[in-house]
Amino acid sequence: MLDTNVLMHDPTALFRFAEHDLFIPMVVLEELDRNKKGMSEVARNARQASRFLDNILAGREKSEIDGGLPIPSFASAEEGTTASGKLFFQTRSMIGHLPEHLPGNTPDHSILASALALQEKMPDHQVILVSKDINLRIKAALVGVPSEDYSNDKVLDDVNLLYSGTEELPADFWEGHSKDMDSWQESGHTYYRVSGPDIGHWYPNQCLYMEGEQAFEAIVRRKEADHAIIELAEDYRTAKRAVWGIRARNREQNFALNMLLDPEIDFVTLLGSAGTGKTLLTLAAGLAQVLDKNLYKEIIMTRVTVPVGEDIGFLPGTEEEKMTPWMGALMDNLEVLTQTEGGDWGRAATVDLLRSRIRIHSLNFMRGRTFLNKYIIIDEAQNLTPKQMKTLITRAGPGTKVVCLGNVAQIDTPYLTETTSGLTYVVDRFKQWRHSGHITLLRGERSRLADFASDSL
Repeated sequence: MLDTNVLMHDPTALFRFAEHDLFIPMVVLEELDRNKKGMSEVARNARQASRFLDNILAGREKSEIDGGLPIPSFASAEEGTTASGKLFFQTRSMIGHLPEHLPGNTPDHSILASALALQEKMPDHQVILVSKDINLRIKAALVGVPSEDYSNDKVLDDVNLLYSGTEELPADFWEGHSKDMDSWQESGHTYYRVSGPDIGHWYPNQCLYMEGEQAFEAIVRRKEADHAIIELAEDYRTAKRAVWGIRARNREQNFALNMLLDPEIDFVTLLGSAGTGKTLLTLAAGLAQVLDKNLYKEIIMTRVTVPVGEDIGFLPGTEEEKMTPWMGALMDNLEVLTQTEGGDWGRAATVDLLRSRIRIHSLNFMRGRTFLNKYIIIDEAQNLTPKQMKTLITRAGPGTKVVCLGNVAQIDTPYLTETTSGLTYVVDRFKQWRHSGHITLLRGERSRLADFASDSL
């Protein structure tokens, strides 16, 4: 039995249960109807779920509906077959006797009553209520209805299994791989061709390192069946190699700058807790490539405005002015990047120059757009659903680089978790692509106060 919030979270849930029979209570159809109005993601999903149900019901007789309708499955779509499970609707009154300790007549209680009635009517079937609503699952447990969360949209079983973007090489790596290894220099870069058992689980643009006296940092540039080509990473820790005045303070930040400054990498994801330097490094690399190297025309920054919901219309001004209160992180980092000589006048002139090359856009107006030669920063990307993430990334035209920043431990969007977030989704889906890179920043560099607070609070 499906709860309404499952269909409003993922309309394709109808096709995800393969061999299991699905039952849709009448109250679910009522709730879909109530939530279909508006331009929000939830309203769009409610309308899409209704369209899917309409397609399944098209041309069916009442007798067919009573007997259950075959539903196509994603797993068998390629073969053109249907799943063995059937879709049932509530076509007659089902009165289940709820305990007296569940007062009131709410949609949740109607669903529980339907589940209890279905258990009595079909004792040879196991009835399981699938819902994203934790409180409904608690109530179901109290009245004796088995319930589960909808887990098909989980990218991973555990967020700790998420690709980190780095791998530490064993101390005897060179001894085991030096026999068939080639090394050469090209355009000031050092490359190694490595073969052996260890390369089997490497990914393109994965960051490799070795600690100790022979410290070594490299990036996998190409992965073939029998060998991999790795490139020695640039060192941005010295003042001479500073990027827009910013130096890398640890190994992960150095790897991040290598990816952000590489024109061959079109898509970069940076994960990390507060104070690890995600926004500062991304902005510094963006300004260096927009103003110094002219690789991109301008920087476009966007983020989800979750606390005020979907509508930002009550704020005065243009789209950019409405978004300004949400861009405190941008302004804070610009202060660090504009510590120039020349007093207040020189600083004001620098800020005006930078702001002329940085555009702030709302996610609400991204559909149908194409960005050419832009450096796009998606901040707080952990609050995006996989579908929203797809909508944003597919806006990129030729010559555009997209950088996603976020911390999957701080999700504000309802029904999104660490394992279902759009940021987790793209990290997992892009790790095999040779024009993408990912790094998880580990060490906070904001201040000793912020570091202590992150660890202790």
